[in-house]
Amino acid sequence: MTSVDFPKHKKAKALKAGSRRPAKELCSECGLCDTYYVHYVKEACAFLNQQIEQLEEESHSRSRNLDNPDELYFGVQQEMMAARKKQPIPGAQWTGIVSAIAIEMLNRGIVEGVVCVQNTKEDRFGPMPVIAKTAEEVLAARVNKPTLSPNLSVLEQVEKSGMKRLLVIGVGCQIQALRAVEKQLGLEKLYVLGTPCVDNVTRAGLQKFLETTSKSPDTVVHYEFMQDFRVHFKHEDGSTETVPFFGLKTNKLKDVFAPSCMSCFDYVNSLADIVVGYMGAPFGWQWIVVRNDRGKEMLDLVQDQIDTQAVMSQGNRQAAVQQSIPAYDKGVTLPMWAAKLMGVVIEKIGPKGLEYARFSIDSHFTRNYLYTKRNYPEKLDKHVPEFAKRIVEQYQLPD
Repeated sequence: MTSVDFPKHKKAKALKAGSRRPAKELCSECGLCDTYYVHYVKEACAFLNQQIEQLEEESHSRSRNLDNPDELYFGVQQEMMAARKKQPIPGAQWTGIVSAIAIEMLNRGIVEGVVCVQNTKEDRFGPMPVIAKTAEEVLAARVNKPTLSPNLSVLEQVEKSGMKRLLVIGVGCQIQALRAVEKQLGLEKLYVLGTPCVDNVTRAGLQKFLETTSKSPDTVVHYEFMQDFRVHFKHEDGSTETVPFFGLKTNKLKDVFAPSCMSCFDYVNSLADIVVGYMGAPFGWQWIVVRNDRGKEMLDLVQDQIDTQAVMSQGNRQAAVQQSIPAYDKGVTLPMWAAKLMGVVIEKIGPKGLEYARFSIDSHFTRNYLYTKRNYPEKLDKHVPEFAKRIVEQYQLPD
């Protein structure tokens, strides 16, 4: 290859650690700027150039149908279901479907590596992106790291290794940047397994959340905001601690979330081939959205390992969402007894299944729309995708 046709990105230099990123305070630390692919950041970064609709077309051969209620909320899809592993993986965040798919793809030689996130030796919540090549390395990455994570920082390693078939596991902002540079990676086949993502924090922010919310922050192994309207903390001794959503100290936690997450509208990871989470499924099950043929191929690998059932939807979210808008805006925190009582009532009569998922999306989209409008008014029109605008338009927002 001559210097004339040498890829421009290989002439670029990764930004030094700690240097200010092009997205500035909106940087989600996806890792792209830590590589020579920083050359493409102005086009690729979700917070500099929102392009979900265009990338949906490129990734799935079509964009979502905004007149289809399920696609409006959950994106392009071939099928959607609730599932759980017949034999859950010990220590997994849910039942282990994400890890199982990755392991099968490696064991069958479908991919040569899996981009995933282990934790550092010093910190169970400290993200350490790796290219896993064995089942053991995949299992070492199980459990979410609820902090900003530079997953794409390993992209240079992928190209230099000569890998041609790759699976990437990531969240929305990472996957949007990945899709934007996909054609530059020199891969023969790229598979993308996404997880839904909302409200990430810096490591310091995570510590504040744990110390403010859990009775034993130093022993928390993982946590999740679950469908029963409670935060579930799993501790080292195997015990589970639950805290009702409505009992969170919103007044202390309101500013803990990263600005990138407060201005994100890709909760459901629109550009992944398949998405595995929990929010659209009954309690104890996982929620799966297959977006295209690659996603179907990935799900088929573990079909004999999982039980499945149709998704369901129950209740009405809209009154609860409308009430939550000023409550969050004003940092309202209920006394714990009232929060527990409200949690019990809402669990019995509140939204479930896909309606709970819509509740969560509506709550975050209205909040994030207000945040963007107030802090980045010049970005509002181009940054908020059309599907998000339609969702937000259902509600009355304060100025």
